[in-house]
Amino acid sequence: MRLVLNDPLAEVRVTLTAEGGSCSRARQVVRDAATSWGLSEDLTDDALLIVTELVSNSIDHGEGLITLTVSRKSGGMLVEVHDESPKQPLVRPVDPSSARGRGMQLVQALSARWGTKPHARGKVVWAELKA
Repeated sequence: MRLVLNDPLAEVRVTLTAEGGSCSRARQVVRDAATSWGLSEDLTDDALLIVTELVSNSIDHGEGLITLTVSRKSGGMLVEVHDESPKQPLVRPVDPSSARGRGMQLVQALSARWGTKPHARGKVVWAELKA
């Protein structure tokens, strides 16, 4: 799948299922959008890691289908992941003995800002990246 976006301020929205292959598809959507919008490689790499963490969390802890929305913003990109669970993500202290549990810390570190919005059917977790 290759996206061609003629509108520099376009929004890309895809529906994903709660399975491992969805992370790969989400990364491809983000990469295609960032390339089309002429965003830097560094910003693109950060966005790829963020979308992987957000979609992984939706697969592991969410419910139902996952909707990924990627929007071009002045000087960057907004990544939004919607799932049907109202359960909010947590930034946990690092447990050095655990191989997991660092995802939201990565999102927090790599984004200019991030947050959650309640939705009629679940929640949206979003991260804004700036060049």
